[in-house]
Amino acid sequence: MTIEIQAASLRGYPLPDPGAGTKEARGSALVVAGSVEVPGAAILAGTAALRAGAGKLQMSIAAGTAPHAALAVPEALVVRLPEGADGHVDHRVAAEVLLPRTERAAAILVGAGMTAGAPTRALTAALLAGPAEAPFVLDAASIEGLCEQAEAVRARAGRVVLTPHAGEMARCLGCDREAVEADPLAAARKAAEQLGAVVVMKGAETWIVDPAGETWHYAGGGVGLATSGSGDVLAGIIVGLLARGTAPAEAAAWGVFLHGEAGRRLGESRGPIGFLARELPGEVPGLMRDVADGTL
Repeated sequence: MTIEIQAASLRGYPLPDPGAGTKEARGSALVVAGSVEVPGAAILAGTAALRAGAGKLQMSIAAGTAPHAALAVPEALVVRLPEGADGHVDHRVAAEVLLPRTERAAAILVGAGMTAGAPTRALTAALLAGPAEAPFVLDAASIEGLCEQAEAVRARAGRVVLTPHAGEMARCLGCDREAVEADPLAAARKAAEQLGAVVVMKGAETWIVDPAGETWHYAGGGVGLATSGSGDVLAGIIVGLLARGTAPAEAAAWGVFLHGEAGRRLGESRGPIGFLARELPGEVPGLMRDVADGTL
């Protein structure tokens, strides 16, 4: 059975009620993202996490770009990650800095805007193998080579959400991109089974598969979402929902819907293409309200 992701179906999976609780009660999101070339990914993902309702935000980014990120997102605590000679994050020292923080985080995002290659794979592996009990969102460069370390993902017992596009999924599964594009649902099912993770297979239509094989489908959004930084926002929304205590598959479904409907609303108000990824998070609080009160 496939669940169509719509406002009506999501009302059957209500988000945690914030009540009158403190910001600590809504959880702290730790966003490990960005690079020298793409520092904005951390800003987009971090802002989206807060807009999705996370109570606190920590952003971890290369030291050279950290001051700029701190000014761009004054609500965040920004952790400077030491850089190697090439200007990129030194994954060995970064793991030492980050592992204690993962233990205090309610949800962790790794990979958005990070540089692909062995250092990011090594940092991802170190964080997955660490003591944190929080759920993870793995995006972009952190997905590369993930199937080669499947045990580390499986050990987290379904508390990992992957957000690949077709190219990232192909590199994870070791197949051609064309094969993923021809049958994205089959690719998502294979990855979910192999890794024991929730897989969000992004594309013109999005498929979500959880480790038990439950399937969700979303066909909305619009062409305007195919823009730089859009995936960083999606990953940030999901980690923000996880920080609030939403279950992984439900956080993925809500995240995909909120991201897609934000694109739809901006398409109506701005035009079908040309709106920016940075504009998406601002639509999220209103969308959550509208789903909850039945006006959407």
